[in-house]
Amino acid sequence: MYVTAVMPCLNEENSIGICIDKAFRCFAELGIRGEVVVADNGSTDRSVEIAESLGARVVHESRRGYGAALMCGIEAAKGRIVIMADADDSYDWLAMGDFICQIENGFDLVMGNRFKGGIAPGAMPPLHRYLGNPVLSTVTRLLYDIPIGDFHCGMRAFTNDAYKRMKLRTDGMEFATEMIVYAAQAGLRIGEIPTTLSPDKRGRPPHLRSFRDGWRHLRFIVTYAPDYLYMAPGSLFWLLGLLGLIGLVNGPAQLFGRVLGIHFLVLASMLFLLGNSILTFGVLAKAYHNAHHPLPPSLFSRFLRRFTLEKGVLTGLALFLIGASTDAYILFQWIERHQGAMADTVHLAIVAGTATILGLHLVFSSFLLNMMKAGSPAHAHGRA
Repeated sequence: MYVTAVMPCLNEENSIGICIDKAFRCFAELGIRGEVVVADNGSTDRSVEIAESLGARVVHESRRGYGAALMCGIEAAKGRIVIMADADDSYDWLAMGDFICQIENGFDLVMGNRFKGGIAPGAMPPLHRYLGNPVLSTVTRLLYDIPIGDFHCGMRAFTNDAYKRMKLRTDGMEFATEMIVYAAQAGLRIGEIPTTLSPDKRGRPPHLRSFRDGWRHLRFIVTYAPDYLYMAPGSLFWLLGLLGLIGLVNGPAQLFGRVLGIHFLVLASMLFLLGNSILTFGVLAKAYHNAHHPLPPSLFSRFLRRFTLEKGVLTGLALFLIGASTDAYILFQWIERHQGAMADTVHLAIVAGTATILGLHLVFSSFLLNMMKAGSPAHAHGRA
């Protein structure tokens, strides 16, 4: 067995030596071969000098950020198993054995859970402990259906192969959430064990900025959950608009004793087109995501597999022709009536205009969807 301990580092001279010493002691106690990789993110103190003097291998990352430093360190790791944790001695590097054991039991990613393992007094600000971490973890669990209790624990272990399958890209604190989300979407087996959190020994202000980094986490969580960001509201608007268009196409209608006239038809048309636009954004977002992280079998994956540019364009042209033909019919009626009043066709004209816009929208969006589909790994594999 060969294990790599990866420590991101930015001015950690007060604690880096403690962490490296604990990691090597843990390797010796477990009787395993291991290395310590310190991913330096531009330290201006003695962190690099101390790390090298204690036998750690130091790699340098010029891009600033927690995720950037970790990706640099992980990609330099030689071990089959990689364990990451901070270099401020807030996590116990002597506890690597529990993580390694879970990996050996078949898990691809093993998370620590500080809320189950114990948070020492002063180790975590109350804002993070009682609001930030619980809220962000709950939102992520709900949106991605991942049963993890602590999404932001900094101590975790994974296999080198699992890391490659995650295809991580974010360079900030949101890297912690990205790892779990993409591990789950890649079908990796995720475990969780209790982990203690102690007051850090860094001797300097924290790099973490509560609201900035909290927003970065939330931004990532919402952005990469298109079912909730686009598909849910888009479907609601689209359905309400469609019902209104169908109900009012022939003229005013009554609902619960109230007359719904042309103003409600205009509202229905707006909701329908708005819903259609949002749904299109959702489809394109999912297609873009699928190009980088292939989606598991689902209704959308089947749709994407069966979609072709020709089907999209022909459907759009059909809707456009229906709307344009209806408008042409109304124009002929107007001519036959000697350019007279056409109040009885106003409702039909709005519905026809909606169909025309929808058709053109579908034609052009089909080209973009086809381009995104062509860039997906599954499509490339199919061509090969």
